[in-house]
Amino acid sequence: MTTADPSQRIERAAIEDTSLLAFYRDMNAPERRTFWACAAGWALDGMDFMIYPLVIGTIIALWKVDAASAGLAGTVTLLASAIGGWLGGYLSDHIGRVRTLQITIIWFSFFSLVCAVVQNFDQLLIARAVLGLGFGGEWAAGAVLMGEAIRPQYRGRAVGSVQSGWAVGWGLAVLSQAILFSALPPETAWRWMFVIGALPALLVFYIRRSVTEPAIAAEARARHAETGSHPKLWEIFTFPIVKTTVLASLMATGCQGGYYAVTFWVPQFLTKERHLSIVGSTGYLATLIIGSFIGYLVGAWLADRIGRRNLFLIFSLGAMAVVLLYTQLPLTNEILWILGFPLGFFASGYFSGIGAFLTELYPTRLRGSGQGFCYNFGRGIGALFPFLVGALSATTSLANAIAIFAVAAYAVFFIAAFALPETRGRVLYAD
Repeated sequence: MTTADPSQRIERAAIEDTSLLAFYRDMNAPERRTFWACAAGWALDGMDFMIYPLVIGTIIALWKVDAASAGLAGTVTLLASAIGGWLGGYLSDHIGRVRTLQITIIWFSFFSLVCAVVQNFDQLLIARAVLGLGFGGEWAAGAVLMGEAIRPQYRGRAVGSVQSGWAVGWGLAVLSQAILFSALPPETAWRWMFVIGALPALLVFYIRRSVTEPAIAAEARARHAETGSHPKLWEIFTFPIVKTTVLASLMATGCQGGYYAVTFWVPQFLTKERHLSIVGSTGYLATLIIGSFIGYLVGAWLADRIGRRNLFLIFSLGAMAVVLLYTQLPLTNEILWILGFPLGFFASGYFSGIGAFLTELYPTRLRGSGQGFCYNFGRGIGALFPFLVGALSATTSLANAIAIFAVAAYAVFFIAAFALPETRGRVLYAD
């Protein structure tokens, strides 16, 4: 198997025990602390991001915002997170994964509080954009930290299981919505949703006390400091690694564009086109979230069982098929409720392989920059999809708009993943 960088040694660890929980049974104490810190961080990250799609209907009604403008706030958050992810990854290569993780968590928690006190839509747009910088940086630092802390034979399952925390965070956001919108008037409830989004800041105390820097990252930084050969911000675009950067960025664009086209607008689809109330749609979203959580776990298992690329190819095809069924057929609400499970399963499960895959594509000196850029470039371009779906829904149904952009994105995901090498079990070095 070739690699983007000919100087990078390739050694693969044998994957003998492919059961889902084998990685956790074999973890030492530092690995478990890192695992739980990253899982909690990603859950709270998911909760924070999903708050806005859940209150978007209220924002539209209160401030008389059109769908395209409301979608723009989601797009701006993701565009800013693309910049934040690249810079956060680059920062993690210079000052460490753990320190960068703490900084980014505090950043997006603070600006979630700012979102709670804004007085108009323009202020909310700016606050969400600034929040996005920390949101993107947190993923970059946390994903690299997990990828380096876990042994190669378990990396797919461990990183993928952390990814399942996003579904937990999404569930917490939906539960908060159901409680707050039942207990408070809408014009007050949406603000308290953003206050809850500041909870990740509490996680920093645990990280400071319990999580240590991966040995290979610390060794690589010490070596570069000694020789003066610090990685450059643009080094991931130099030959021969630029090919990997381009293909991985396209892959990340497809997988995230499809995900955001679906998950950002499904709550509005259920209330606007299926005529469910906010509280009435909770059961439908719960089925979607349960499917998403199971998808993450199955995807984590498959990432080590059948490989990263096969996981991506199978799930991208599955996601295309279920999106078309969910949005294009004249289904009863009962059937739609059942279809929420496979929609969440296929539209989320492939993410379990993304973190480990990007970690394994780059040498340690460029891992934060490369992984942070590719994933968050995809997030930035994928960020256009909430806006584009909202804009297209002005001339066609919201269901059609979701289907068009989701299927196009998953097709890009499939093609780019097919062009990249398999990395399952790759051993990492302090290079």
